[in-house]
Amino acid sequence: MDSLLYARHEGHDHGSAVTATAAAAGASATIVAAHATEGHGSSGHMMSVFQTSMGTSLFSDKWTPESAGAYAGTCIFLIILAMIFRALLAAKAWQEQRWLDKEINRRYIVVNGKAPLAQNLSRDSLAKTAVLSENGVEENVMVVAKHTSRRRPWRFTVDPLRAVIDTIIAGVGYLLMLAVMTMNVGFFLSVLGGTFLGSLLLGRYIPSSDH
Repeated sequence: MDSLLYARHEGHDHGSAVTATAAAAGASATIVAAHATEGHGSSGHMMSVFQTSMGTSLFSDKWTPESAGAYAGTCIFLIILAMIFRALLAAKAWQEQRWLDKEINRRYIVVNGKAPLAQNLSRDSLAKTAVLSENGVEENVMVVAKHTSRRRPWRFTVDPLRAVIDTIIAGVGYLLMLAVMTMNVGFFLSVLGGTFLGSLLLGRYIPSSDH
């Protein structure tokens, strides 16, 4: 009799264990399904195709246009930012040319006790003699070519400023890239429009390698 009760009690415990195991398995399946659904939903925020939603965030969740006017203002901002980027490239090219001209002119400064300018020019490997003729009057001149492939020295008044300009250009360029990566048609066209206008106004000052 005792063995029979013990057998029934053991069978009851085994059934409870099976029931608990099944419940745990069901809970685990529910959790896995929830995680899968959550992962699928979060991946939906990563756009892989162009979209035209006016509620696309730019740079931050706080910068999310909530009306057509706010969206238009954001597009205008991107147009201006793209134009600023082209202007920065033109300004850098102009400044580089200015620094180069100063560096070339610095070689021919006449210092008291040093050789005169004519002798410095005659010893310059880039200087060439030529005859300038105008209205029948001939004059011997010295032509000095600009040799830009020569290594330029590091200067405290030049290189830190160059680094600042390059950093600003990189920062603006990355902001424009992030705007394009939203895959928003309006943002993309705004960046292209600003690039067009900037190049139209200042493209002649930008070296071809930077286009």
